[in-house]
Order: sequence, then structure tokens, then C-alpha cells
Amino acid sequence: MDGGWSYLGGLSRRLRWTIVGAILAGLAWQGAALTAPLLIRHAVDAGIVRGNRGALWWACAGVVALGAVEAVSGALRHYFAIRNRAKADAAVRDGIFRRALELDARYHDRVGAGDLISRASNDAELVARVFDSIGHTIGYVLTIIGASSVLLVIDWRLGLAVLAPLPLLSVGFGRYSARYAVRTKVNQEQLGELTSLVEETISGIRVVKGLGAGAPLAARFRRRSNDVVRTALDVASVDAVFLPVLEALPLVGILVVLWYGGHRVLAGDITVGTFALFNFYLALLVNPLRTIGQRVSTVQRGVAAARRVVDVLSAQPTVVESPTPRSFPAQSDVRFDDVRFAYGDDRLVLDGFSLEIPAGTSLALVGATGSGKSTAAALLARFYDPEGGRVTIGGIDVRELKLEELRRGVGIVFEETFLFGDTVRGNVGFASPQAPEGQVERAAELAGAADFVEELPEGYETVLGERGFSLSGGQRQRIAIARAILADPQVLILDDATSAVDATKEHEIRIALGEVMLGRTTLVIAHRPATIALADRVAVVDEGRVVEQGTHAELLARSERYRSLLALAAQEAA
Repeated sequence: MDGGWSYLGGLSRRLRWTIVGAILAGLAWQGAALTAPLLIRHAVDAGIVRGNRGALWWACAGVVALGAVEAVSGALRHYFAIRNRAKADAAVRDGIFRRALELDARYHDRVGAGDLISRASNDAELVARVFDSIGHTIGYVLTIIGASSVLLVIDWRLGLAVLAPLPLLSVGFGRYSARYAVRTKVNQEQLGELTSLVEETISGIRVVKGLGAGAPLAARFRRRSNDVVRTALDVASVDAVFLPVLEALPLVGILVVLWYGGHRVLAGDITVGTFALFNFYLALLVNPLRTIGQRVSTVQRGVAAARRVVDVLSAQPTVVESPTPRSFPAQSDVRFDDVRFAYGDDRLVLDGFSLEIPAGTSLALVGATGSGKSTAAALLARFYDPEGGRVTIGGIDVRELKLEELRRGVGIVFEETFLFGDTVRGNVGFASPQAPEGQVERAAELAGAADFVEELPEGYETVLGERGFSLSGGQRQRIAIARAILADPQVLILDDATSAVDATKEHEIRIALGEVMLGRTTLVIAHRPATIALADRVAVVDEGRVVEQGTHAELLARSERYRSLLALAAQEAA
């Protein structure tokens, strides 16, 4: 079964009771609308033509009662429609959000944040519209069936003459749906690309402004926007042909009734009331036929959007928990055994990478850009799995550990600091939301953040702006270090964690890091000599392999390569 239809079917089962409510309300509303012309026919034939005032009054009373039914059922139909739409929208967004958290780094490397945002917003809304319109649509379908049946029962000759064009609609619907589906899919893909561009631009707005790249980006956005407009017009061109035909059919029917029905009234074959009833029903069919044509486009857009949602929900992470996972070991020595890894192309980033960090000790990885230092850290945290060799903690392959325990047991402070739009306390305690206030403040103190936090307008309750850009780079980094300290991992990774800290504060943070690293297995990725010197040992990485090891002092004394790397780092810092 088609993935989009299958997803809509599953969502329908989850919302079945409110969908049934919407359908029943729609049926009551349309049932009242279908019954009204019968009362009008009775009022004309029995009341007006025969001069029976009682029949006329009873018909009027019936129309009032039907109006009340329409009002109540219409309100219920609207309520259920909005409820279904909101529930479906939330279900799609929640599903994508949960799956995005479950998927690993390889997927997020391939699918950008903007594309996921588009699926969780634009596509979620299109899916929700399908459930918004279910009650209306089924009611309108039954209106067409009911009205057609009544016309055929009352006078089959005139009914056949009026309804003859309707079978042609099945052919038209088929061709319309096929074309609409293809063009809608293209339009939604273009909209996803446009959303990705917007997300990237806003996220990197400082880079854009810093490089003066606004004009080229604006031109690129206009081109993408024009593509969206072009594909939207392709969709509209299908509507422009099909929908007017739908709207014209009842008008053709009215013409048939006026000519053929009028002659039959004059011949005495049908009553004036029957003639009026046919005209009322044909007028009643105009809106259902137009709406059903629009609903076809709504469903096609919803199916196309559902397929894009299913693409995310059906994506499988490559980093999965072992069927028989093991607990995080108490002994936290780290070992890389002949590890090989590539990000997706043929070039190995790590090729025969071997390294050992005894429990409770620290090791600094030093190497040129692109040598594989951060990749080794990512494998230790199991953001990726190696293609060869293995990474172990306490002698256990990280692929065999419980993922939740591994995430708690291995803490990482990235070079690129990310803070949430929350309070300082919320950011520091992100991984430990129940941590006592004293522990949060102690972690901030160890990270050298306590002084500037206390100077903020509301101290630890100060809400930081998006990504923490209301703070300086060094302040953001110290908050991130405090976050890792509070999480209290057994293995700590510092991925160039002092890179954004100015020289006046680096000394304070080094002292704090030295205290935090004491007795904890720590992998330090650094360029600054002072930070490297914090580690018990140093390993030099070149082209994906460890080529030299020793203490900072030993390597300074004997390794030209090491001295060159430190000199290069000093030049870059200057």
C-alpha cells in the first residue's frame, strides 16, 4: 500500500471517534439541506397551487425546524473539523520531533534542519487539512448521491437527462488526481528547499552580515521563491481546467430542467412543485461539486505531504542499541583498536586509529585540521559507528552498551557551543533538570561562569536569547562546560572547549578543568599549549592515525612535528 495513504489510514484510526462525530454532524447538516426542497415542493403543490394555507404553514414550520437542525449540526461539524485538524497537526509534528531525536548523526548530516522544519510545519498542515474536511466531504458526497436518488425517484426521465454528465466525472477525477499528485509533490519539494534556505540564512545571519553576503543570498532566495511560484502555478493550472467544469455541470442541469422540465410542466406531466424541486436540488449541487473538486486537491496534497512525513518516520538510524545491551562499566578506561571510519565518501578519516586512555587519566589529541581528532571523539560518544575496528570503554565495545547509559556516561563539550533559549539555570541543568540549586551554582563556579552569571539582570534565572547569543563566546563556552560538569560523566570529552575563551579567563578555566578532570577519564582535543599541558599524555594524529605519543614535555623535546603544530596554533591564535 502507498506509504502516504497508509499513514493517513493509521492517523484516521487514531482519530476515529472524532472523525465519526464529524461525519454524523455532516450527514445531519446535509440531510436537513436535502429535505428542505421536498418541503418546498409540498408547499408549492399542496399549499400555493391548491390554496391550502395549513399545508403552507406546516411546510414553513418544517423549514424552520430543518434550519435549527442545520445550525446545530453545522456547529458540531465545525467543532469536530477544527478538533481533527489540530489533533492531526499535533500528531504529525510530535511524530517527526520524536523521530528526529531518535535518528543518528548520519541522517542529520544528510537531511538539513530546514527540511525537517518544512515537514513538521508545511507538510503537517497539509495532512491536517485532510482531517479538517472529512466531515464536510463525506456529507457532500452523500448530498450528491442523495439528491441524484431523489431526482430519479421523483421523475426518472428528467432525472436521467439532468444527471447524464455525472458519470464522465469519474474519468475526469482520475486524470485530475494523477496530474495533481505529480505537480503537488514537486511544489512541496521546492517549498522544503526554500524553507531550508531560510533556516540556514537565519541561523548563520552573523556570518551573512559579516561577509556582506546579503545581496547574493537575496538573489538565491528569489530564484528559489520563483521556483515555488512556478510549481504552484503548475498545480493551479490543473485546477483551472477541472474546477470550472465541475461548477458548470449543475448549470447545464438547470438549463436542461428549464427547457425539458418546462415543456413537461406545460404538458402536465409534472407539477410546478416538482419543477421547483429539480431547480432547488441542482442549485444545491453547485457547492458540493465545487467543494469535492477542491477536496480532491486537498487530499492529493495531504497524501503527498504524508509521503514526505513517512520518509522521516520510516528512516532507520544506523546507530542502534544492541539486542542484548550491557550496562555502562564502572571501570572507564578507553581504547581505540585499529579503527577505520569514513563519513560517506571513499576517503577514510580514520585509518588504523589505535589509542588507549587508562581509567582516571587524561589524554590530549593534537593534529592538523582534518586529521581526525573530532571524529575520534564522535566515535567514542557513539554519534557514529566505525566501519572497522572497535571503540571500547572498560573493555566493552560501545556498540554493546545501553545507549541511554552511554549518553550519560560520556559527556562532551563541543568547540561550537549551543545554548537553548532558556534560563542560565535551565541551560546548566539541561541534562540534570532535578539537580539541586547548590549543585548548579557549584558547576558554574568550577567552569568560571559564576561571576558573570551573578552580574546578569536576574542571575541564574536570566533567560538567554536564541542559542545564547546574548552572551559572549567565552561566556557561552563556560556555560557549556558547567553543563557537562553537572552531568558528572565518567568519561569527559573536551573538543577544543577553551577555544572561545579569552586569555584572561583561560587560566581560571584551566584550573577548573584540572579539578574536573581529576580522577576522570578525559579526552582533550586542543590547540593551545596551556590546555594541552593539562593532560597526562599527548597523542599526535596525522592522516587518521596516532603517529606519536608522550607527555607534553617529552614531545616538545623530541618531536619536530609536535613543535610545528604548536607553533602553527600559536600563529593562528595571534
